[in-house]
Amino acid sequence: MKLTKKTSSGESVVAEKGSKGLGLSRRAFLKNTGITTGGIAAAGFMGNGMIRKAEAKTSYSNAPKEVKRTICSHCSVGCGVYAEVQNGVWTHQEPAFDHPINRGAHCAKGAALREHGHGERRLKYPMKLVNGKWQKLSWDQAINEIGDQTQQIRQESGPDSVYFLGSAKHSNEQAYLFRKFAALWGTNNVDHQARICHSTTVAGVANTWGYGAMTNSFNDMHFAKSVILIGSNPAEAHPVSMQHILIAKEQNKAKLIVVDPRFTRTAAKANEYVRIRPGTDVAYVWGLLWHIFENGWEDEQFINQRVYGMDEVREEVKRWNPAEVENVTGVGEEQMRKVAKMLATNRPGSIVWCMGGTQHTTGNNNTRAYCILMLALGNMGTSGGGANIFRGHDNVQGATDLGVLSHTLPGYYGLSDGAWKHWCGVWGLDFDWVNARFDQNKYNGKAPRNNSGIPVSRWVDGVLENKSKIEQKDNIRAMFYWGHAVNSQTRGPEMKTAMEKMDLMVIVDPYPTHAAVMHDRKDGVYLLPACTQFETYGSVTNSSRSMQWRDKVVDPLFESKTDHEIMYLFAKKWGIADQLFKNIKVEGNIPYIEDITREFNRGMWTIGYTGQSPERLKQHQQNWHTFDFDTLKAEGGPADGDYYGMPWPCWGDAEMGHPGTPILYDTSKPVAEGGLNFRARFGVERDGVNLLAEGSAPVGSEIGDGHPEFSSKLLKQLGWWKDLTPEEQKAAEGKNWKTDLSGGIQRVAIKHGCAPFGNAKARAVVWTFPDKVPLHREPLYTNRRDLLKDYATWKDSESMYRLPTLYESIQKKDVSKEYPIILTSGRLVEYEGGGEETRSNPWLAELQQEMFAEINPYDANNLNVRDGADIWLEGAEGGRIKVKAMVTRRVDRGVVFIPFHFGGKFQGKDLTSKYPQGSAPYVVGEAANTATTYGYDPVTQMQETKVTLCKVTPA
Repeated sequence: MKLTKKTSSGESVVAEKGSKGLGLSRRAFLKNTGITTGGIAAAGFMGNGMIRKAEAKTSYSNAPKEVKRTICSHCSVGCGVYAEVQNGVWTHQEPAFDHPINRGAHCAKGAALREHGHGERRLKYPMKLVNGKWQKLSWDQAINEIGDQTQQIRQESGPDSVYFLGSAKHSNEQAYLFRKFAALWGTNNVDHQARICHSTTVAGVANTWGYGAMTNSFNDMHFAKSVILIGSNPAEAHPVSMQHILIAKEQNKAKLIVVDPRFTRTAAKANEYVRIRPGTDVAYVWGLLWHIFENGWEDEQFINQRVYGMDEVREEVKRWNPAEVENVTGVGEEQMRKVAKMLATNRPGSIVWCMGGTQHTTGNNNTRAYCILMLALGNMGTSGGGANIFRGHDNVQGATDLGVLSHTLPGYYGLSDGAWKHWCGVWGLDFDWVNARFDQNKYNGKAPRNNSGIPVSRWVDGVLENKSKIEQKDNIRAMFYWGHAVNSQTRGPEMKTAMEKMDLMVIVDPYPTHAAVMHDRKDGVYLLPACTQFETYGSVTNSSRSMQWRDKVVDPLFESKTDHEIMYLFAKKWGIADQLFKNIKVEGNIPYIEDITREFNRGMWTIGYTGQSPERLKQHQQNWHTFDFDTLKAEGGPADGDYYGMPWPCWGDAEMGHPGTPILYDTSKPVAEGGLNFRARFGVERDGVNLLAEGSAPVGSEIGDGHPEFSSKLLKQLGWWKDLTPEEQKAAEGKNWKTDLSGGIQRVAIKHGCAPFGNAKARAVVWTFPDKVPLHREPLYTNRRDLLKDYATWKDSESMYRLPTLYESIQKKDVSKEYPIILTSGRLVEYEGGGEETRSNPWLAELQQEMFAEINPYDANNLNVRDGADIWLEGAEGGRIKVKAMVTRRVDRGVVFIPFHFGGKFQGKDLTSKYPQGSAPYVVGEAANTATTYGYDPVTQMQETKVTLCKVTPA
């Protein structure tokens, strides 16, 4: 494979794969794609720009064309795509100019999407490793061999010794089925990428105002007067979302503030760029609030009516005077006051954050601080405001909602027996039968069915930790890596050791992934070729909570199978297929997707995944053009009055016709029309203080004030019980709004203008978390030892998610003299996630052919490092990567940045020869997380990748 590069003068040259140099400069690429241009039209949002048809060979030019509507499978913006198919081959691709989110725009990854429909580097048939060599085998052989080995492990060590690592690349239907699949195997050792991207968002945000999701939409940001981005770089990570922000900036004169340790492509578009020391987000936000409170810029009425605990925040903020903020964050008083005033005088304002804010030991503190800033300014529940959390993978929101997590069942119901009985009722299964599938022993007083499983961030410890310290019968002995990139996780050298210790590794993916090659195993590894989302159909939920339907574009390539068929084959082998598919039609070996949609519609009352039937979703898909580009509301047409994708909560059943909720907590419209208030999730009072809203309710509410969540008891007290039909009364007796399978409680509450989940205040204080008011704590690996007296981490814990977790014992070891440089990581526009599929795409591989590290000229000169030279970057726990140096002032002195999309090399060794023949990515490189270190959020076990320590030496 030859890849075309360009020299700095623009001259084209041809380079063989693996040749030296950084390839096409990212500056030139971004310039060519329009992100660096000034106007919306120039940015290509609704003009031609870089867009052109992907042409196939002329042999198909006269064949009949069939146009399929699908959704990009990269990031969570959810861009629409028209795929033209001729004779069963995907021959043309166009961005959907009538799609209500992208309106004809694409980033580089979206523009190269068609390659996944015929990728040469795909896995083509099942394989297993035998004496260090890959051997082909049939699907029957693979299912039988893996099935026999996993059942033997189950018999010897219990069901928790098999780990089910799921995927944000699954459709909603596949994600739901995967969580159910693990449950019926009998384990909560199931998780996916959300754990290591936005789990601290979900925990922090849900514990502030009720739901842990983006509150507004990409399109609604058009109405913002200010946007502050912290730890977010949408110009590269979510380019189409950036263009929505630019609409606000250029048409609405919104002030754009970018807070980041690194000067990014997004920062280049800012009215104000703020460079902070990595890991100081809480200190920075409290510094803004110091000025806001000092000048009386807060929204007192909003706080009094709709916020609990702001007085306790004020007390913490008092200590963050300008001098202390500058000492900790590096940001001076003048700039702090300027930004605070900019936010206060340009409302409504929105805050955007991504993994730069979440991937910290203090991740939940960070996300809660961001929320509190918006509450103080009264920016919640309003168009142009909100906490807008841009998710990563295309269905990481949906997979999270559907419960592919070790601490909950679908819909965030948790793991209590009440939650299990609710879902057993949906599944039509006996609770005792499901319970019997689990290990019946208790560990530290906890039954495994009710105890959170080991999260994906810690599966390595599930393998390596002394089993006497783990709250389950035995260590993890087998892993399913099902659509997951292991190079996105920290502590690479220990991961390699864990892989080599296990009995069995099963990789289910369209591509072999870094997991297939980073270990030195000789056997016990299986590769199962899964389809992409273009070889199946179903729904996907974007970051704005909108559900979208995808058409099947082409039939499965090679010998690949859909994920739901593979689950069926394993379930049949294990003898649980009848239970898993009790309500789901299976034709041949293929489960019927619409039946899966309808099953989760029957159960997910908590977050309103109940009103989006397959029929309504398909209706929206076929009428993209009827939805307004700013409001996402359909004007006329079959979906008149609906908001695009019926963003959850879409209350009641499909027949009730709720339009979806475009802006969470917006009291300016009735609940029946998409209005909402904060959720009554935390009780009605605390220490004698009211937790319910005061004098605030959605338009049309018959209660007109705060109230608890709805239940059969409350309906009777209000005299509304008779509004239920006799059938609904029978189903609702003794139930509440989230366990009543008839939907009657929700229907009646909304009929009277009320939100089913009650009407409460948001809480600025979370008394169930380690820090009830968010506190600044220094990273585990910090070179600011002088700050530990006031801002040390927590004590070590003996039990978090079944495992001991270290804090103080790591931080007290001073390694800053040997490892003096702060290491942080992030995304590139060319690649996505672990990068296996995008680095296997020749169009994208041409754009960025080397893994690199950005280093400031001051540090580079002191270390005798030249631009473009090879360097060794060694993390504070000894993991080393050999990469190219990019000498640039984008990073500050004492900070190094590395992208995390690379794999296929390990500590200087090229692993290309270890891939099955013909499946190695076009571009390989060191995985950033070979050099990253220990560190986990105490609420969610989020890994700390955005701030650790390293040293750099010439190679």
